[in-house]
Amino acid sequence: MTSTDFIIREIESKDNLQMASVVRNVILEMGAPKVGTAYEDKATDAMFETYQKEKVAYFVVEYNNEVVGGAGVAQLDNFDGNTCELQKMYFLPIARGKGLGTKLISVCLEKAKEFGFENCYLETLPYMEAAVKLYKKYGFKNLDKPMGNTCHYSCNVWMLKEIK
Repeated sequence: MTSTDFIIREIESKDNLQMASVVRNVILEMGAPKVGTAYEDKATDAMFETYQKEKVAYFVVEYNNEVVGGAGVAQLDNFDGNTCELQKMYFLPIARGKGLGTKLISVCLEKAKEFGFENCYLETLPYMEAAVKLYKKYGFKNLDKPMGNTCHYSCNVWMLKEIK
């Protein structure tokens, strides 16, 4: 199977249960804490509804009618600048290593540019090594401290990319 076997599309209400399962399964698989991460976010169970506001978007990766990953962009919480956050980017093992992360980041950043954002921020964990490597390859730079307040206090890798 190749990346052409996967579909990237905007989230629909029918995807909520599957996407919440993807997020929580990946967090557990990576050994990440349940507290201070997306695991406990109320939004994780209502992804479609969460991304129905202005200047927000969430995309899922679908394979054989199953949601196997996703990512989105939204204004960075509790931050005054024109900066969005790359949010809830998670992939099940079946979707990894096929270039889908790069494709999904491109889709998200294109949408962020369309919305008029100047920068894109993200938070992750150091042991999510493949993700950190992908973000760096895509031009995200490490920061010394977090921006805004996402309430994800367990995430201690902060990165930023200028949107051009």
